[in-house]
Amino acid sequence: MSMRPKHIPDIPKETVQVARAAFPKGNIYMQIRDTLGSIYEDEAFVELFSQRGQSAESPWRLALICVMQFVENLSDRQAAEAVRARIDWKYALSLPLTDPGFDFSILCEFRTRLVEGGMEQHLLDILLSRLQEKGLLKTHRRQRTDSTHILAAIRTLNRLETLGEGMRCALDSLTVAAPEWLANGT
Repeated sequence: MSMRPKHIPDIPKETVQVARAAFPKGNIYMQIRDTLGSIYEDEAFVELFSQRGQSAESPWRLALICVMQFVENLSDRQAAEAVRARIDWKYALSLPLTDPGFDFSILCEFRTRLVEGGMEQHLLDILLSRLQEKGLLKTHRRQRTDSTHILAAIRTLNRLETLGEGMRCALDSLTVAAPEWLANGT
């Protein structure tokens, strides 16, 4: 895949009209685009792509899609479908309403390029600097993350572990109480 940096296009007029009609007060993605612009630019990802070969999807779009995908906890297939179907996503990505989208596997390939190129932290740094530029993130303070989803995942794992231990204990009790049943069951 190759990448030739391109100027980020303005949002097509038809997309703006339909998005404003569908969301008169806007929504999070429209507000992000209106407040922060496109956030990323193709030039930030030049080192991840060669100069020869088939053209890649625009990296600034893929990076923004990854952020929106994370916000909504979507799979790659669901994110690619959102690009095809959702007006607010088309607005944020400067896409015409008739844009057919792309194959979901491109997102995985892009994330692989980010990780192999050591650019995952750079992606976050760009977002944080844009937020600071707009005064939406205070500087010189320690940033906290919301750990609610981490605690929920741990709680789920603890419940599964408890269930597994309960099953093991029940089977151990069965081998003592009815060894012939266990022997005949196999």
